[in-house]
Amino acid sequence: MTGPFAETRRLAGTLITLDGPGGVGKSTAARLVVDTLADAGLPVHATTQPSHTPLGDLARHGTDTYQGMALACLCAADRHHQLDVEIKPALRAGKVVVCDRYLASSLVLQGLDGLPASTVWQLNHGVYRPDLAVILTADPAVIDARLRARGGHSRFERAEDNSDMESGLYVHAVVDLSEKQWPVTTVDCTTDSPKTIAARITLAIHEVLKEKSAACR
Repeated sequence: MTGPFAETRRLAGTLITLDGPGGVGKSTAARLVVDTLADAGLPVHATTQPSHTPLGDLARHGTDTYQGMALACLCAADRHHQLDVEIKPALRAGKVVVCDRYLASSLVLQGLDGLPASTVWQLNHGVYRPDLAVILTADPAVIDARLRARGGHSRFERAEDNSDMESGLYVHAVVDLSEKQWPVTTVDCTTDSPKTIAARITLAIHEVLKEKSAACR
């Protein structure tokens, strides 16, 4: 395959990404999934985007300063760097990498800033395709109540219509990822407990691992 969305060589490990609107419970789910996989004896590596590096911190804490293309470039640069120095080495070592936020979040958050999805894809040219991209969803009113209870972490989350806007853009992101042949699944978090949500995600991960194992025989 050639062009801007060309596939990179697949590595021994398994990349699982979790994305979803602010307040949906993504970070809690990621932590529980990592704990469950580790308890099962799997080699697991937990990470997050933006990364906890000077570049990642600039993107994470700079949403009031940087907007539009500037923020999109920061997020993409951090992703490319993190893939090279952290994520791909873990995948080469055969680990299950669970990443809290990935490209879907850029499609949505940069979309909130008015950037077209095509621009986000171009900035993220060559990023490693996950073995499974999990998109967490929930009723926007439920998400908004959770978000207001804990407080917004960025200008996106502090916006009054954030939950509705993010939820709508994630619907488009799922379609976009699927059209690019990324393996994507959605998990509704409106009513289920964090443990139940994590169990559903973990089950999906085990299915991916089973398929990869069968393909290698």
